Amino acid sequence: MSIQSLLHGIDQLSKSVGHAFAWCIVILTLGTSYEVFVRYVLNDPTSWAFDMSYILYGALFLMSGAYALSRNAHVRGDVFYRLMPTRVQGRLELVLYIIFFFPGIIALMYSGWTYAMDSMRIGEVSVNSPIGVPIWQLKLVIPAAGALLALQGIAEVLRCIVCIRTGEWPARLHDVEEMETAILHQVEDEKRMGYDAALPGENK
Repeated sequence: MSIQSLLHGIDQLSKSVGHAFAWCIVILTLGTSYEVFVRYVLNDPTSWAFDMSYILYGALFLMSGAYALSRNAHVRGDVFYRLMPTRVQGRLELVLYIIFFFPGIIALMYSGWTYAMDSMRIGEVSVNSPIGVPIWQLKLVIPAAGALLALQGIAEVLRCIVCIRTGEWPARLHDVEEMETAILHQVEDEKRMGYDAALPGENK
């Protein structure tokens, strides 16, 4: 198996998990809309809406982390980074992954596993509602999210190594992109083709 195939395989896993948990947004929207209706129109609020909202949002937030990392979508201060040569970018990212990323993710998995096992052992329920909604399932998501992030982190380290060797970043799976990223890619493509690069709306 080539490195590119391995990278795409890990990216695809992160994408599949991210897309699956994205459905939490739909459920959250429907559940919150229902709660607003029964609370303010029927004057009969639910006893589970608050717990539902933070459980689903928490699961979405945790399990979409690897997906965002696979798309290079996490916020970064790249004012100077984007001006660096590609190989320098690769070396810098490799060092930062080793020093900061993996120690943090290992701590997340270790602590999250202990936290989740304690919660599952006592059958932890929410103290925010009278019906005692179980919340230990959400705690189990913490080490799972850490493991998925660690796997995607390995893929990112491999990308750094390839970048250092070849001077180019390996391709990523294409998915949705922010407008700024799409414009930057368009400008880069125009430069490669020998045209004068210009942002949309500007006069050449």
